[in-house]
Amino acid sequence: MLHAARAPDAWPIAMTIAGSDSGGGAGIQADLKTFAALGVYGTSVVTAVTAQNTLGVQGFAALAPQFVALQFSTVCTDISIAAVKTGMLANAAIVQAVVASLQAGPAVPIVVDPVTHAKRGDALIEPEGVCAVRDVLLPLATVVTPNLAEASALTGIAVVNDDDMRRAGERLLELGCHAAIVKGGHRAGDACDLFVDGSRSEWLCAERIDNRCTHGTGCTFSAAITAYLARGYELLTAARLAKSYLTKALRAGYVIGAGSSPVNHFYAHAAK
Repeated sequence: MLHAARAPDAWPIAMTIAGSDSGGGAGIQADLKTFAALGVYGTSVVTAVTAQNTLGVQGFAALAPQFVALQFSTVCTDISIAAVKTGMLANAAIVQAVVASLQAGPAVPIVVDPVTHAKRGDALIEPEGVCAVRDVLLPLATVVTPNLAEASALTGIAVVNDDDMRRAGERLLELGCHAAIVKGGHRAGDACDLFVDGSRSEWLCAERIDNRCTHGTGCTFSAAITAYLARGYELLTAARLAKSYLTKALRAGYVIGAGSSPVNHFYAHAAK
């Protein structure tokens, strides 16, 4: 009789709460690839299903908030989660359902990637949902990882330069999160992100990779932080390691489709 193989007991387990990307480069798919690449078993709660490819999002359908909550509770009653991240949450009702689930769930690190738009500008959450993320989800966050536009939407600060990033980071802390990483990847020059937690401030910088394999970078970065937290790393160390992982995945990206291609999550495991 054949017996199913079991994951090694040493593998930590993480959860992603996000939308599905039918093109496979971002969202749930990018998160699970990142978890696997970094030695973490991934579980998932799907909040929405998108119709998208490398050229953009053609539409999305949000799941019922009650079903989002059911996915979460079903996983947690059977599987021990060491860390969780949130991505696309679609609307305020889903944000509220996720917050209630997290409050009732295990006390683990929570990484909030406050996704508002896809790479090419397609909206992935209703305006009321952004307010809900700011008001009720951020206070639960171990760390929040907005890009410049998302930081502006959450704080009301027009984030353009270094000083703006610092002010936005401080404002995010005031909104209740333990730490914030304001990402500067959409600026010119090196890709520099600002980490702040109230007692520490550090620029996480890497060379800018000049290719079009940038689809899913935000999801991948936040998922990598989640994976390293699940493995027991301290937050700033996890952020540094995630930055390094993303830079290498970007450098090794491969072209799929005619638009923004994905990063190569398994660059370290590619056939030689």
